[in-house]
Amino acid sequence: MVESLSDHGHSHDHHDHEHGHDGALCRHARERAAEAGEALARAEAICRERRQRLTPMRRAVLGALYDTHKPVGAYEIIDILGPQEGKTLAPITIYRALDFLIAQGFVHRLASRNAFIACPHGHGPEDLVAFLICDACGGVDERCAPPLSRALVQMLQAEQFKPRHPVLEISGLCGHCSEKHGDA
Repeated sequence: MVESLSDHGHSHDHHDHEHGHDGALCRHARERAAEAGEALARAEAICRERRQRLTPMRRAVLGALYDTHKPVGAYEIIDILGPQEGKTLAPITIYRALDFLIAQGFVHRLASRNAFIACPHGHGPEDLVAFLICDACGGVDERCAPPLSRALVQMLQAEQFKPRHPVLEISGLCGHCSEKHGDA
């Protein structure tokens, strides 16, 4: 059993697809594990600065998202947290926590997957975020590109369009999976 990737006091088994052929965590999982502790501490500090409460449930939901490199749905979060919390969690409880975490910029919703992923980057709400979603391992790389953001802002201004959440989702194969599948 591999311990939880975050330090929120929970642990669970990771699926085999998160490990490489040599048993090591894939790059996506390693990066998520490396950033989890610092990102959770930063979220707590930001909430204190903003006079917002990172309640135990909100922290548990954020921690559950840091426990995996894959986007997960609300019901998957219930499956992760339910046994650890020792009770049946209502979906509305998870959705309320997710709404708060999204509003604070700690989590993104991936519309194409109807799933959520933790965001350790601290970029602004106006920044265009590109999610590179691997079809093979399920890993997600999050990138911001200022030149792309500027081009998009210009295009949107020309159309007098005001986006709510400027997100770009791109599916394909990550570099690791491309090499593994011979598609490099």
